[in-house]
Amino acid sequence: MSQQGLDKIKKELSEALAQRPVIAAAIAEAREKGDLSENAEYESAREAQGLLEMKIANLKNMVANAKVLDSSQLSADKVQMLTRVKVENLNVHQVMEFTIVGETEADFAHGKLAATTPIARALMGHAKGEVVVAQVPAGPIQFKILDISL
Repeated sequence: MSQQGLDKIKKELSEALAQRPVIAAAIAEAREKGDLSENAEYESAREAQGLLEMKIANLKNMVANAKVLDSSQLSADKVQMLTRVKVENLNVHQVMEFTIVGETEADFAHGKLAATTPIARALMGHAKGEVVVAQVPAGPIQFKILDISL
């Protein structure tokens, strides 16, 4: 993943950790209202706490296992993580351009394609001028790699 992607996850983790006291206060307030067996506010606050703790654990795991790629050590000889690739869909003769990123950074609307997608997996390791076939749910699509940049 890129350094920006890791920074985004760390920020999200920090925001989630900041929510712990808010939820703890909501649980304490709901607990003061009496019988917990029929207290919907208490149940709701406990559920929110459980979801938050799951999110925090997931984000901590992502930070701990993150591998930040140094773009200065990458080359544009072949398609790889963090490279910008311009391709032509030979099935419909449409040119597309996107950056191959980690799954957590993917945002197709902004030209960021997850490396785990069938298209990115098909392109990885191939050079400019090569034609590759991506097996997608709608069937095989042929792509010609027009350009690779960082």
